[in-house]
Amino acid sequence: MKINYNGKITDNKSTLSIDNRAFKYGDGLFESIKVEDAKVIFVEDHYFRLMASMRMLRMNIAMHFTLEFFEQEILKLVLANNLKDARVRFTVYRKDGGLYLPVNNNTDFIIEVHLLSVKLKDVYEVDIFKDYYLYSGLFSTLKTNNKILNVVGSIYADDNGLDNCILLNEKKQIVEALNANIFLVKDKKIITPLLSEGCLKGVMRKKVLELISKEDHYEIIETEISPFELQKVDEVFLTNAIMGIQPVTKYRKRTFTTEVSTYLRNKLM
Repeated sequence: MKINYNGKITDNKSTLSIDNRAFKYGDGLFESIKVEDAKVIFVEDHYFRLMASMRMLRMNIAMHFTLEFFEQEILKLVLANNLKDARVRFTVYRKDGGLYLPVNNNTDFIIEVHLLSVKLKDVYEVDIFKDYYLYSGLFSTLKTNNKILNVVGSIYADDNGLDNCILLNEKKQIVEALNANIFLVKDKKIITPLLSEGCLKGVMRKKVLELISKEDHYEIIETEISPFELQKVDEVFLTNAIMGIQPVTKYRKRTFTTEVSTYLRNKLM
């Protein structure tokens, strides 16, 4: 697959500098984006989340880095790889140089694409990952290159035959799954962690909240969630920009229904 490096389409064998700050310090951000039928899905939400995150990390945003440029560079690469449906990773990182203190705050970007393959599972089992915690606060809401907790948690899930794991914060409250935001359903209430709990400010999370707000028969609750609530709720489902909505069917000895998540997924589609 070809890549897009700072607007230039090239092969994927390009070697980054040893001084690359995303490699050395995790000094970068990325967006996971779905392209269907040569259309960038939720492009404005991805762009504005990236811009807000870059500002938080005090990265300079070039004048030409507009919404139109963002979309154009993604589609340019998708078409260069002869794809119409793709999973895209758009990574932005501070330019080489410096120690903790950068030489400057200007940025480079790399775009990668892969053939889109999304298959939701009918049986989906999760458990809690308790070895390490996420920390509540605004930095945890950003999609930075520093995802070592998610890597270790994914290895744990694979070793234990799980489809995913639920992450907790330092207060031992539910935050999110390894690669998705989390929602719980009890009666007509749909519950999800507050952003201040440390969960990613997910694009699909935002879209699902917008969708639920238009439904008269459901109440949205953003709050702190104890792991003990998993034993009491009717449903659990996960969301991200690639898979959309994935119902959870099993947590330890507890099994869940999927009625509400299936309904919301059909509405979203």
